[in-house]
Amino acid sequence: MDLFNNEIDSSKNVLPKDGIANYYGKLLSNQKANHYFDCLMDTIEWKNDQALIYGKLIITKRKVGWYGDSDFEYTYSNTTKRALPWTKELLELKSIIEEKTGEMFNSCLLNLYHNGDEGMAWHSDAEKDLKKNGAIGSLSFGAERKFAFKHKETKETVSLILEHGSLLVMKDATQTNWLHRLPPTKLITKPRINLTFRTIDL
Repeated sequence: MDLFNNEIDSSKNVLPKDGIANYYGKLLSNQKANHYFDCLMDTIEWKNDQALIYGKLIITKRKVGWYGDSDFEYTYSNTTKRALPWTKELLELKSIIEEKTGEMFNSCLLNLYHNGDEGMAWHSDAEKDLKKNGAIGSLSFGAERKFAFKHKETKETVSLILEHGSLLVMKDATQTNWLHRLPPTKLITKPRINLTFRTIDL
């Protein structure tokens, strides 16, 4: 029985077509979500993200961490990262969302947004290292933020608010047909941590 989200139907597809995105709402109580937020802030090896854009190296304010079953290499934005070994808390969270969704993951990319000024531009997670049409489990902690989808052809948009301790799963053809972003906002002054559990093709 879901004590925290009696009204949220996680089987409902957030997207109208050409992909599947299921929002589970809060998986964790506020107390547990607060605990994991604090642990992740302290134990993750956070580093400023880098992107090579038109030959110029850009350093972001947003920080990232990359963890996995082994020292996978993962390339996006023309830069390559090598995965660190799982922390205790990351393994606990991986187990929780695997049990909830029936999906299996072998890695996790974490993003730390210090406040609403930091966001993510339109993109899709379709790098060649990722399992094609594989599920991506997006777990959010901290400040509630708007998350938006945009269809690549029709430009139709869908948005939702990702709550503290909540899970969004994107799968099937979502990355092929839809872009997504985390729009910046001046209204948010507190940090948010986002974990995207994913499967790297070996």
